[in-house]
Amino acid sequence: MDYKQTAARVLELVGGRENIITAAHCATRLRLVLHDESKVDQAALEDLDGVSGAFSSSGQYQIIFGTGTVNKVFAEFAPLAGVKLDGEEPLDVKKAASQKLNPFARLARSLSNVFVPLIPAIVAAGLLMGLLGMIKAFGWVSGDSAIVQLLDMFSSSAFIILPILIGFSAAREFGANPYLGAVIGGIMTHPSLLNPWTLGNSEPEVMHFLGMNIELIGYQGTVFPVLLTVWVMAKIEQQVRKRTPETLDLLVTPFVTILVTGFLALIVIGPIGTLLGKGISFVLVFFYEQFSVVAGLLFGGLYSTIVITGMHHSFHAIEAGLLADKSIGKNFLLPIWSMANVAQGGAGLAVYFMTKNVKLKALALPSAFSAFLGITEPVIYGVNLRLGKPFIGGAIGGAIGGGYVVLTQVAANAYGLTGIPMIAIVAPLGASNLINYLVGFAIAVATAFVSTVILMRLDVRKQKQTDLAA
Repeated sequence: MDYKQTAARVLELVGGRENIITAAHCATRLRLVLHDESKVDQAALEDLDGVSGAFSSSGQYQIIFGTGTVNKVFAEFAPLAGVKLDGEEPLDVKKAASQKLNPFARLARSLSNVFVPLIPAIVAAGLLMGLLGMIKAFGWVSGDSAIVQLLDMFSSSAFIILPILIGFSAAREFGANPYLGAVIGGIMTHPSLLNPWTLGNSEPEVMHFLGMNIELIGYQGTVFPVLLTVWVMAKIEQQVRKRTPETLDLLVTPFVTILVTGFLALIVIGPIGTLLGKGISFVLVFFYEQFSVVAGLLFGGLYSTIVITGMHHSFHAIEAGLLADKSIGKNFLLPIWSMANVAQGGAGLAVYFMTKNVKLKALALPSAFSAFLGITEPVIYGVNLRLGKPFIGGAIGGAIGGGYVVLTQVAANAYGLTGIPMIAIVAPLGASNLINYLVGFAIAVATAFVSTVILMRLDVRKQKQTDLAA
């Protein structure tokens, strides 16, 4: 493959250098923000050597090359397009892309940008909780041993300081100073405030301030209170900075921002955010418990369609809220999403066995296995969505698999992993949890495979009847 020639051809097919606002790449895709996407010759792009698929999503036109290949293509593409050769999705790409989104998609994108960087910390905490649970369950050491106490500290720390982590990440996303965001998170988890994560049944002290009674309760292990507070903080910081002379900015802006936001956090925004978080959790638990299998069928069947809209990015915030809520403490949504993802892989596998198109066959197999590892874009956009019927077959498999994992109450103790890697955050919750997850995995893949084969054969039969009638 001639990477320079491929890059030049891509540039030509997306409308030339003048049509590019900015460009970057992720692990598998070339991500372009274009002035006018109608100038793209998608059919020619998808026929280009090395291209697994192309699609528009989240304000970006994305071209799938695959791991490793995309880096080499981008290295040749960047100088031709006049963009910086500096790796993965810089801030200007995110801003340019978000400006092209509708408000709901922009909100989903922002929530994704806040919570995706936290995934390693949450996954580590989940695995440590699983290890601690195994040690206690099998009685490997006494309950008051040093290793148990240390693992308890290690596993709970990420959730105790979660508002600080969210504060830093959210401030960076909202255009504020991330360290001020971390300070706000620190205020909301201050040791002077009752820690509901460890002392949930205790009564907090009440402070009397300007005729108001303020409960001195902390926000350890919460999501929405600090998220809303830092959003308000970002607006305050921007307005203060705009009105402050540059010579005084370093002194005045941080001081006023923290002072005003701190009061608002403990008096107004924190309690409102807590009610919002509890409300969302209540609704989800209600649907999960009352509608059970029906909820799994519905969510599992529709999830891949939601992925196409980009709205799935907002789910990380909801999943983090479920994990942080001591009364729930587990993620029952992720297994459903996982079933939808692996089902699309099963549909892609069916395409591999059914198609006679050499290029499509070469694309379908690695794309299907990529979906089994939790990366669905290649199989959805490169195979299933292009053919139509396999995408429907994948949705059927996702629905059946989703119904099964809800019926058997499969859950995870983290978020961010699906498919085979998700085993790591399912296994710590027990052997039956793991077994039912694997059974659901097999059901989703098998159902999607069979459904796709049937739908494709019906399509071929219908085409033959049409040809005979003609």
